[in-house]
Amino acid sequence: MKKQLISFLFVGILNTIFGYSLFAFFIFLNMHYSLAVLCSTILGVLFNFKTIGKLVFGSHDNSLIFRFVAVYIIIYGLNISFLWLFKYFGFENMYINGVVLLTPLAVVSFVLNKKFVFRTKTV
Repeated sequence: MKKQLISFLFVGILNTIFGYSLFAFFIFLNMHYSLAVLCSTILGVLFNFKTIGKLVFGSHDNSLIFRFVAVYIIIYGLNISFLWLFKYFGFENMYINGVVLLTPLAVVSFVLNKKFVFRTKTV
């Protein structure tokens, strides 16, 4: 598990740079934050599925994409909910709000991917 977590962190950095860059680009284009998160999430799912699946969990099973998408739907919901809360409490800078959420959402993503998507079968 320790090796997977370390691999997840390194792969996560790559995936985060990719996803956050898309998010920031869409915010720059004056998209609503919920649409910016949705678009960056959709574009990142396939890229992240392959990098996390192969490099972290050693999986080449493409049939797991549906579970992976379900995890991303949960992460999307959490992301939007917390961005809304930040805005509600007066934190208007969506760039900073997005950065603040990176670590906690990464932890939730790792746990859900390990337990739900790329779980190993025990005999």
